[in-house]
Amino acid sequence: MAVVEVSDELMAKLNECATAAGYNSGAEFAVAILEREVGKITEDDSNKKIEDRLRGLGYIS
Repeated sequence: MAVVEVSDELMAKLNECATAAGYNSGAEFAVAILEREVGKITEDDSNKKIEDRLRGLGYIS
């Protein structure tokens, strides 16, 4: 497992948000945020590849 360092101030904010959002800890909340953001980027890349392929095949212009 990798370790990511954050400031004490940011960790305090993560802990507050985690409590408000129903997570058990700020670390769990941070992991959920990171997974969601990575998913958005990889999904965008996949969609772009599909669009490029369909465009190349002449299905979309």
